[in-house]
Amino acid sequence: MSKQIFVNLPVADLDRAKDFYTGLGYRLDPMFSDENAASFKISDEIYVMLLVHDFFKGFTDQAVADTATHREVINALSADSRAEVDALLDSALAAGATEPRQAQEEGPMYGRSFLDPDGHLWEVVYMDMEALEG
Repeated sequence: MSKQIFVNLPVADLDRAKDFYTGLGYRLDPMFSDENAASFKISDEIYVMLLVHDFFKGFTDQAVADTATHREVINALSADSRAEVDALLDSALAAGATEPRQAQEEGPMYGRSFLDPDGHLWEVVYMDMEALEG
């Protein structure tokens, strides 16, 4: 059985966050969503759990990171092509994300990144495996 990951992110405005992730094409799972949290399926193995700050604080004794001044994590998603990287970034920007830096290209790797409306950093990366083998 494959393992799953549930990325839990604190959000200031749950409705705004739900609109953003829906704008990326991800499906809200109503079974695991309520007024405190929203669950989005990224793939069969990856889920994003959006938790309002007060609910998020119930799972930790530490303060919620201020994403304007601190980076708590960098979430990275793989893509099957450069076009898929660009398409996801286009969707993210249209849904309200910002792109903190220009596209990165190192040999067979191509990636771009975005900050969601709560300042969580996401990278989308394509790795040309054929170029690595050759």
